[in-house]
Amino acid sequence: ATSVPQAITPSSVQYQLVGVIASTTGQGSALIAVDGQPPKAYRVGQEVSEGVKLVSLTPKQARLKSNGQDLVLELPVPVTP
Repeated sequence: ATSVPQAITPSSVQYQLVGVIASTTGQGSALIAVDGQPPKAYRVGQEVSEGVKLVSLTPKQARLKSNGQDLVLELPVPVTP
């Protein structure tokens, strides 16, 4: 059986993935808004907020890690008119 990380959200901080620039190696940057602030670019390995690190990227997701737990952020699905 494969283990799928749970999507968890720390109760004190809200994260929103706004954009991703990812390579096939999983490196790159993610535009992440923290607590409703304007989004900032974070590189893989960089701390997004205290104790929360960006650990990997895909073209549509960013994976954060905090205290050994994963938080998976996904880009919103575009709405077609």
